[in-house]
Amino acid sequence: MQTQLLNKEAVVAADIETSTDEYAMRFSGSVGQWMLERQARLTMALLVGGGALDILDVGGGHGQLARPMNEAGHNITVLGSAPSCVHRLTDLAESGQIKFISGNVLELPFADNSFDTTVCFRLVTHCADFGRLISELCRVARKSVIIDYPTIQSVNIAAKALFGAKRRVEGDTRHWALFRHRQIDEAFSAAGWRTVARRKQFFMPMVFYRLLRSRRFAALLEGVFAAVGLTGLFGSPVIVRAEPSNKREAVK
Repeated sequence: MQTQLLNKEAVVAADIETSTDEYAMRFSGSVGQWMLERQARLTMALLVGGGALDILDVGGGHGQLARPMNEAGHNITVLGSAPSCVHRLTDLAESGQIKFISGNVLELPFADNSFDTTVCFRLVTHCADFGRLISELCRVARKSVIIDYPTIQSVNIAAKALFGAKRRVEGDTRHWALFRHRQIDEAFSAAGWRTVARRKQFFMPMVFYRLLRSRRFAALLEGVFAAVGLTGLFGSPVIVRAEPSNKREAVK
């Protein structure tokens, strides 16, 4: 029970932090905007089903995806761990463009199959019982689940050595977990789902580009890494889409 309580507290703390203006400062400036644009572009390309989808964005108070998904015409519900998590989405929530609900991210307050798609970014890496989180995301989704995670199968293998530099740049960096792709695949499999697509975001760690402070040079470098296949092999964070296992489709 104590482990479960600590796990919930860690996820709630991470969710609340990513919904703050202070956290958003990590993505300020042209380089930060470039990172968010790439994340949104890759994510939007993984949304399937045609037309407007009913999407639950778990821990989406950061607004990094709720805004572009809303602009694309999808019906967005954001679930945050506390009422304060709506802060950066207040304009959309008050105007009725999105719905915001506060609740337990590990016990989602929705019936089975309530949404076409569930999305969850920035939380899996802070959840010790990530399998439980993934299971809940699958339970309330009908068509697909899209999450992100940092992988150890990347330059992140040096994450411990880079942690000090990352904290100096960001100021309030939390410790986070790195995953092997197999761990995420197995968590989806345990929920009766199957990973069908995986997209790598950057070859170099994001903190490197924050230090670089040049959108043009960052885009040029990542273009080279992508062209020679390094990002496809060793990129991180990873965006993955899963679907119910009865829909047979190879990972691509």
